[in-house]
Amino acid sequence: MNKVLVLHGPNLNLLGTRQPEIYGRETLNDINNALYEKAAVNGWDIKALQSNHEGGLIDAIHAARDDGTAAIIINPAAYTHTSVAILDALNAFEGKVIEVHLSNVHKRESFRHHSYVSLRADGVIAGLGSQGYLAALDALIRGAERA
Repeated sequence: MNKVLVLHGPNLNLLGTRQPEIYGRETLNDINNALYEKAAVNGWDIKALQSNHEGGLIDAIHAARDDGTAAIIINPAAYTHTSVAILDALNAFEGKVIEVHLSNVHKRESFRHHSYVSLRADGVIAGLGSQGYLAALDALIRGAERA
């Protein structure tokens, strides 16, 4: 069974109520449940984690190196633009990495146009709302089928 770690960065626990005009009305539980369902139908295993702490995300990436995780889907949120530490942790992970953003970061403030995580990511999805997570999982599933 292919195992995927889904990491949600800071403030994503507030989805559905925080700036819904930008991030939508779906909650983090809605997103995770859709991922669990899609993964189960395709014989995959998902572990989802949200943390407002950089170290919590890094610890999860480190654990994924040794627990059979094949891929990481990560929305690092604000850490996208600031965290060399998350980049370094992802560089130590040998599986696939897909970076996801709910909003189109390129239509927003200029500081959001730079991503440290993108330097490691095998793919980047931005601006599709919660569907971006499902698109990331679909890309991983389809890629494994072709391999």
